Amino acid sequence: MTLEKRIEALAAWGYALKNLSETETERLLWQAESHNPWFTAESTRQALTALQTFLDADKLRQWTQGYTFPESDPKQVGIIMAGNIPLVGFHDLLSVLISGHRVLAKVSSQDPMLPKFVLQVLRDIAPELADRVTFADEPMKTMDAVIATGSNNSARYFDYYFSKYPNIIRKNRTSIAVLNGQESAEELQALGQDVFQYFGLGCRNVSKLFVPSGYNFTPLLDTWQVYQPIINHSKYSNNYDYHKSILLVNQTPHLDTGFLMLMKEQALVSPTSIVYYEEYEDTYPLAERLAAEDVNIQCLVGKGLDHPRAVGFGQSQTPQLWDYADGVDTLDFLAKL
Repeated sequence: MTLEKRIEALAAWGYALKNLSETETERLLWQAESHNPWFTAESTRQALTALQTFLDADKLRQWTQGYTFPESDPKQVGIIMAGNIPLVGFHDLLSVLISGHRVLAKVSSQDPMLPKFVLQVLRDIAPELADRVTFADEPMKTMDAVIATGSNNSARYFDYYFSKYPNIIRKNRTSIAVLNGQESAEELQALGQDVFQYFGLGCRNVSKLFVPSGYNFTPLLDTWQVYQPIINHSKYSNNYDYHKSILLVNQTPHLDTGFLMLMKEQALVSPTSIVYYEEYEDTYPLAERLAAEDVNIQCLVGKGLDHPRAVGFGQSQTPQLWDYADGVDTLDFLAKL
């Protein structure tokens, strides 16, 4: 199957996903949320919509332009998928398929059914391409290369276990936002999408704000009131209550909206229901700080930022095909196997 044929099949896959019957979609959403309450119907719909934007023929051609993939001797690439948000491992799966290789995928226990569902949709329209994917139930051994995503702890295991294979090993990352105090209400509200979408569980979610010294948080928190219904989700609410009680017992200064807390803290990764912030006096020391933390940053949200992974407000969860996780070019890796 040539690259162009694969692109056509993948575009047809996107069309099929977009045109699932409402009955089938509702059943899938219910099953996903029943297994993992963080995967609400809204979150899974957002993930499915993101897949459909990826599976566009013109975008796929633009993405693969400039790469040369072997049309014979495909390699078997093991993919260990994370499960923090719905279908988070799809981009790796898509990358291997479009490059002409085979997939041996290990799904997360938090997201075992959605990857298999979308693959079944592909099987119904392009079985030759779908047959290049196998889901592994046992430990993965028969591979030529590995792409693994997990926590910093699991990455140490991956580094050891998969060291003999060409690999991409991803660790914990988070996203941050830099504010200058001149943002409009619309921009601040859009930033809320970067914070609250998927309950803040993704590496592209903003967990830390850098704000000018003396920053007035009132306009920001006022615009974020539209996200107040998030507190109605039981697991999120439990996190909020738990972390609030700790802050109160420890008498830790913080701002409380009733559904989110902001706390002054140097660390980048905040717990669910908390966003950390840090003040800066000058942009030059801030740039040095960001450079020092670059290996821990997935996206940098703001306007006019000079950074390879900078995005605008509200854009952190809408990456393009060529916006690679951790800045590692997956297609280049696959083309050289």
